[in-house]
Amino acid sequence: MAHGDHMKQSGKPKNGSRTFLRLVSYMASDRRLLLVIGFLIIVSIVSNLAGSYMIRPIINDYIIPSDLKGLASVLCVLGIVYITGVAAVYIQYRLLNKIGQRTVTRMRIELFGKMERLPITYFDTHQHGDLMSRYTNDIDRISDALTDSLSDMLSSGLTLVGIFCLMLYISPILTLITLITVPLMFLFARMIVRKSRKYFKAQQESLGAINGYVEEMISGQKVIKVFGREKQVEAGFEAQNQDLKNKSLMAQFYAGLMMPVMQNLNTLNYVIITIAGALLAIFRGFDVGGLAAFLQYSRQFGRPVNELASLYNSIQAAFAGAERIFEIIDEKPEEPDAIDAVALDEVKGDVSLKHVYFGYRPEKAILKDVTLHAYPGCKIALVGATGAGKTTILNLLPRFFDVWEGEITIDGHPIKKVTRESLRKSMAIVLQDTHLFTGTVYENIRFGRLNATDEEVIEAAKLTAAHSFIKRLPHGYNTLLENDGANLSQGQRQLLNIARAAVADPPILLLDEATSNIDTRSELLIQKGLDKLMEGRTSLIIAHRLSTIRNADLILVLEQGEIKKESRS
Repeated sequence: MAHGDHMKQSGKPKNGSRTFLRLVSYMASDRRLLLVIGFLIIVSIVSNLAGSYMIRPIINDYIIPSDLKGLASVLCVLGIVYITGVAAVYIQYRLLNKIGQRTVTRMRIELFGKMERLPITYFDTHQHGDLMSRYTNDIDRISDALTDSLSDMLSSGLTLVGIFCLMLYISPILTLITLITVPLMFLFARMIVRKSRKYFKAQQESLGAINGYVEEMISGQKVIKVFGREKQVEAGFEAQNQDLKNKSLMAQFYAGLMMPVMQNLNTLNYVIITIAGALLAIFRGFDVGGLAAFLQYSRQFGRPVNELASLYNSIQAAFAGAERIFEIIDEKPEEPDAIDAVALDEVKGDVSLKHVYFGYRPEKAILKDVTLHAYPGCKIALVGATGAGKTTILNLLPRFFDVWEGEITIDGHPIKKVTRESLRKSMAIVLQDTHLFTGTVYENIRFGRLNATDEEVIEAAKLTAAHSFIKRLPHGYNTLLENDGANLSQGQRQLLNIARAAVADPPILLLDEATSNIDTRSELLIQKGLDKLMEGRTSLIIAHRLSTIRNADLILVLEQGEIKKESRS
């Protein structure tokens, strides 16, 4: 599959800084809250650092001289300092959660909006489950990063700077000793991050692939069972699952490796400083309070380094997810309407194809020099073998695809010079493959025209012979349909699709094997309804049954993308 090939080529985030800046841009409208959060982060850091520094005067000025009254007073001040820091952290995370959820909401809206503007070919060439994974798993990764990781990373970075400055103030000599192990920490962190980055991206892509596989297998359960392919499908899932496990193991291994490596280096650093500080206190008169405060900072110094290292892994996972989302957002949408495009108004239904050439792949033409003319109210039947190009003609009329050569016109207007919205509003399509949405029968039929009244919906159902079976449903028109109308027969689902087209009341009808899933008795009923529906409308009908095309004004026989024969009724 083309998409699978693409996934294999992606190893790691292509541009981490660009992805980061793009993520931040989604938070721009909350910049005031971000400033408040920045202030709160500084307050919490200052409170933490000040609390640790107060150990020095507490030991030197109150504990060693045994000043209990002064000690009680300074401990109250210390308590206020820490309470202030805790309050700042609490408010900070409440605001961060608010901003994080707002940001991913904007991303979901943009992602879904872009999906609605993508061409049909995009969905034909990408696994639906993988696309769903971007809405769920990848968005969740970003949400986690925005609500926790990014703020923690900023806080850890500022804490590191603050601790370093205070350590330098207390003892430049001990600070210099501390810095001996810091390059080692960053060297190990860099090595581990390099390895983990590519595995986090691969893990997200493998997760998308397995979601796509599961989605396909769920929708294809009947086919799997009727051909007895359960074991093969399970084997396929096990292979996908194994691939996800392997990539997740490597990603989590390197993510888990970070913390123990950093902690061991930090412990080594602490031991060296303790020995050096004790020697300074004995031989150079270094104050005990200063040594205690420095050791406290030394212990804290490793914590932000560890956090920065471990947070980098979650940030990388978020960036990997963000890049997959941005891949969709950056996809080329349907070609925009021409600058001079006009909106069709009061369409009569004069449809013309003039010397049209088209193919789905550049190397293979499906339609070759097709010319036809349907005057207003005309019924044209397209017949021919599978692959002759019948459905392709119907796909070209609403501009799901654009012709290579030639021209298609509606009422004399080239469709490339017409707005897509008005073009598609002038048509209703009933495909061989039905699709019903989760909702009531009313809502599914009304999808053809959202402002249709209940009475108009019922009239459309009566016209297309759907009314009789709808009345027998548990709650009639208010019956809730789920899972693409799984509780209805294929024929009943098709009747609802035809009723949806009827309520749209378009001047042009496109019927692609509209009665193929309906039994002979129902077909007699629906054919009368279709005849009424097609009255006064331009209709292009694809059908193999003679009964469907017997009332056509013109029958066109297609063979290998060319019109070979015309027959008038």
